[in-house]
Amino acid sequence: MTQADYARYDRITLTGITAKGYHGVLDFEKRDGQPFVVDATLYSDFSAAAATDDLTKTTNYALVVDLIHRHVTNGSLDLIETLAVNIAEGILAMFELVEAVEITVSSRRRRLSCRSVTLR
Repeated sequence: MTQADYARYDRITLTGITAKGYHGVLDFEKRDGQPFVVDATLYSDFSAAAATDDLTKTTNYALVVDLIHRHVTNGSLDLIETLAVNIAEGILAMFELVEAVEITVSSRRRRLSCRSVTLR
């Protein structure tokens, strides 16, 4: 999708969704876990919801936050790239009004002498 394609959609942006996960390739990441922070931008048309004040005409972002939290806290993946794709695919599958999604996953990497790793 091009920038022009994205421009025609309304956006709902959720930032700072934080949960402890056990993702990574290093032993201590899988054993001890670490906080992951997820931001999500949902591209949709919510003009009907805004005009009618009707939640059923938009995406209930409380449910999106719950989905993201479940993806971070359940299971263990080696790559945060896989986590990001799984979250994006889950949102697109569960929320029919969402046309496109951008996911940013960040994790603190204190033991790697790196402040954070962000994937978008």
